[in-house]
Amino acid sequence: MDKINIIYISIEGNTRNFVKNLSSYAEAEHAKDDTNPVINAKEVSEQTDFSNEEENFFAFVPTYLDGGNGIDNGVKELMTNVLGEYIDYNNNARKCIGVIGSGNRNFNEQYCLTARRYAKKFHCDLVADFELRGTSRDVTRVYSALIEESKKH
Repeated sequence: MDKINIIYISIEGNTRNFVKNLSSYAEAEHAKDDTNPVINAKEVSEQTDFSNEEENFFAFVPTYLDGGNGIDNGVKELMTNVLGEYIDYNNNARKCIGVIGSGNRNFNEQYCLTARRYAKKFHCDLVADFELRGTSRDVTRVYSALIEESKKH
């Protein structure tokens, strides 16, 4: 495995920052041992033209809710819908091999709710999570989790 593909959406920059740090970490690990994969990341936004994904990828999604608590009175997703639509496009969902979620632990059961919903909808695992912009420990942990999950596919 020479690379790990990531498709993500970032609303306030937290996920973008995490993916940037993850990519830098992967580059450093690859420089130490070229069998360590690099990160190939693509950000999806409202301006993104949908395309067919040809290779397996992981989806990184934060949770933003606007109404409902996601548990007993429904949920109204906010701002991240375009990523779900992108994964739903043609056969892209077949290439989604895992979801990584982010959020704010202050929201209890809503923490990473969107990621959990994506994993269920697209029939893949919730591979890892991190809070807000994540920490360096989160970067190392998520990178390892991506490698392990990639080996299964």
